Amino acid sequence: MGPRLSEYAALAARLGVDALALVPGPNFTRMTGHGFHSNERPLVLLIPAEGAPAAVVPNLELGSFAHLDFPGTVFDWRDQDGYQPAFDALARHMALSSLAVEGQVMRVFVHHALTAAYPGLRIVDAEREISGLRIRKTSAEIAALERTIEISERALANVLDNLRMGQTEKQVESLLVQALFADGAKDMAFHPIVAAADNSALPHAHARPDYAIRPGDALLLDFGARWGGFCADITRTVFVGHATDEAEHVYDTVLRANLAGHSVTRPRATAHQVDDAVTSVLEAAPFADRIRTKTGHGLGREVHEAPCIMRGNHQVLEPGMVFTNEPGLYRIGGFGVRIEDDILVTEAGCRSLTSFPCELIVTAP
Repeated sequence: MGPRLSEYAALAARLGVDALALVPGPNFTRMTGHGFHSNERPLVLLIPAEGAPAAVVPNLELGSFAHLDFPGTVFDWRDQDGYQPAFDALARHMALSSLAVEGQVMRVFVHHALTAAYPGLRIVDAEREISGLRIRKTSAEIAALERTIEISERALANVLDNLRMGQTEKQVESLLVQALFADGAKDMAFHPIVAAADNSALPHAHARPDYAIRPGDALLLDFGARWGGFCADITRTVFVGHATDEAEHVYDTVLRANLAGHSVTRPRATAHQVDDAVTSVLEAAPFADRIRTKTGHGLGREVHEAPCIMRGNHQVLEPGMVFTNEPGLYRIGGFGVRIEDDILVTEAGCRSLTSFPCELIVTAP
């Protein structure tokens, strides 16, 4: 925990606050190497700019917390007594006038417990800065991403091999989930999207139990395994039985947009430039009115994290960053096509961590 602890302490100093707080979630897991559930029992780790850390921990989690080799003071509490006395004891131990928190993760009741223990405490939302510490992946983290993507791609191949006309979206979803776990997933990165025909035109569709796949349908699968604490996020759109001329034209447009994103991704390029290159291809086609989403988002311990790949975001890309390149075109009431790869920025340019073919696939007898 030592090097990571120092990293967060240094961030608190740069932010000009007395300490920063981590609660169960991806940043907590990154720092400690151990995940805890976020539930009705607050667990908070405080890392001061100077000095030893401290933590408020539910008594029933002390056994698990002991595995962290935590170098600070722990204030535990039992359900029967409530958690506020532990926060009050923390305040007597560690004087604070300012605190940086994860604004998208810390819950209101934890905020209230802190301000009750520290009257007048200035709380700063430092979500971007705290999560920004994990935006550049280490070689070990990239290896974990490669493994979870490999698991996901094997599952996709398995599903396409077993796809049959007349299966419902829900049945295909079930095949996909089973294949993910059979191929080694520890969990799913998110609930899969399996959408056929007009449902594929909804970027965040839900699988229908009563729609049987028909000849000519577009079938969009957006999914990912979770392994080693990291997420995959892959989308492929296939056509069942045959593809119409319109479908082929739309697919070709989306594929060219995807490739344009690959071609401009390199260190010192910006997220804006990547999205602009991708979206410009879509806008130049006869299907510009079908654009409904930005190009992509960061990927790692969370399925959506920084950097956001969109026009107007001039964040500079650096080696070790990973993001999705997922252009799509969606005709409401018709069909949608999305092609999504997971891209690693390298010293020389970029590398697609996904290797499943992007070319148009017509499947199922």
